[in-house]
Amino acid sequence: MNERLKKQIDFILEADKEKEIFRQTHITGFSRCENDAEHAWHMAMMVWLLKEYANEEFDVAKAMMMALIHDVVEIDAGDTYAYDSEALSTQKEREEKAAKRIFGLLPDDQRDELTSLFHEFEEGKTPEAKFARAMDNLQPLLLNDSNDGGDWKSHGVKSSQVFRRQAATEKGSKELWALTEGIINDNINKGNLKKD
Repeated sequence: MNERLKKQIDFILEADKEKEIFRQTHITGFSRCENDAEHAWHMAMMVWLLKEYANEEFDVAKAMMMALIHDVVEIDAGDTYAYDSEALSTQKEREEKAAKRIFGLLPDDQRDELTSLFHEFEEGKTPEAKFARAMDNLQPLLLNDSNDGGDWKSHGVKSSQVFRRQAATEKGSKELWALTEGIINDNINKGNLKKD
């Protein structure tokens, strides 16, 4: 095996560890929490399925790749729950260190490309990043809604926290933001989210 292929295989095997990083969000049916790989796959599928609702034209394949790699860093950094302010305060530092190590397994050109995609997603400024981030918000929202707000209820999440977390969705899709607002308000009315 040549050195380039060896590095690529090493990365592929390392990325498999993403299946062991469990999130706070339960899958539909509330039987268990989803893992990072399932979340990324679901997001990538949503990018393609919901592309027509984007505010602007974007490179679908690039946005799908952002969705697929954005949480690979959690292999080292761990999952950071969206409503955990203490963990959020160290998230960027932990994830940057992880990105350097994990993407560093790849040949230099692929390391640089995935590192760049990861940073582009995190910055959320390009059309691709805006839409991929909208999917990153919408995916757990849909799961929470399908589970009668179970994760929100168990963590005592307030409606203002969800609105704040979801605000970036509008940058990627005004239509999906309208859907998001409706879902949040429905869950406030059902008592799944505390109004504050």
